[in-house]
This record gives sequence, structure tokens and C-alpha cells, in this order.
Amino acid sequence: MLEIVSMEQQHLDGVLRVEESCFSIPWSRKDFERELYENKLAIYKVALLDNEVVGYAGMWHVVTEGHITNIAVLEEHRRKGIADALMQEMIKVAEEKEMIGITLEVRMGNVGAQKLYTKYGFRPEGLRKGYYADTKEDAIIMWKYFPIYEDYDSTQQ
Repeated sequence: MLEIVSMEQQHLDGVLRVEESCFSIPWSRKDFERELYENKLAIYKVALLDNEVVGYAGMWHVVTEGHITNIAVLEEHRRKGIADALMQEMIKVAEEKEMIGITLEVRMGNVGAQKLYTKYGFRPEGLRKGYYADTKEDAIIMWKYFPIYEDYDSTQQ
């Protein structure tokens, strides 16, 4: 059975396994420990399948916005709704914390991830040229605004 829970120390080995299998420049254990214990903006969730970490998601709560740092799922567990469950959890947390929206960057070539984000209401709103250090690939900046703020215009104050 799939469970989405807050990341804790006991999950770090599993999170690192996911991280190292999904990213060409993975974060280190120290990076995740900093996120878990020092970064007061960080919110991390793990996906557990039969008590095994099979995915995780992270987000920073910066003032009124959420910034998704990563969503990753082990390749052998993809297309089972795990990324969907993680995304739903990030959106739920953002709504509970009354964020106005969530942003993220996604590789130009990662069409699967773009489809996931679009499914949840994210829209492309910008481009970061050469953003990814390993390939110099561009990143698409995507935003999801929550309904109360979708039509917000900060110039009308």
C-alpha cells in the first residue's frame, strides 16, 4: 500500500537511492540533512510502498509561494500513480499554508514531467537558458496559481 509521509532521518538511505538513480548530479546526504534539520523553509515528503522509499518530493515555502525542488520516483515504480500522489500532497500542503502558488523548473526535454505538471494546472511562464549544469539544457519555469489568486494583478493596489 502506498503511503505519503513527512521525510525523517530513517528515510534518508531510501531517498538517496531514489536521488542517485534519477539525477545525473544527485544531492548528497549532507544536502538532505541540511534540508531536514536546518532549512526552515523546507517541506519534504516520501512515498513508501510496503515501507520502502520509492519516491520523494521537496518544496520550499518562501514567503507566500512554494518552490518545488524535486519530485523523483524510482524507475521501476513509475506509472503507478506515485508522482501523482506526491504532487497532490505538495499541492495540499501549499493550500494548507495559504500559498498563492507553486513554481518549479523542468528540463526542456522532460516531456513526461511536463505532462504531469500540466495535468495539475502548472503553466509555462518563463525559460532559464542553460540552467542544468550537467547538459546546459534549458529549464522551463512553470507556475500553478491557486484559484483565489489566479486573476490577481499586483499592479492594481
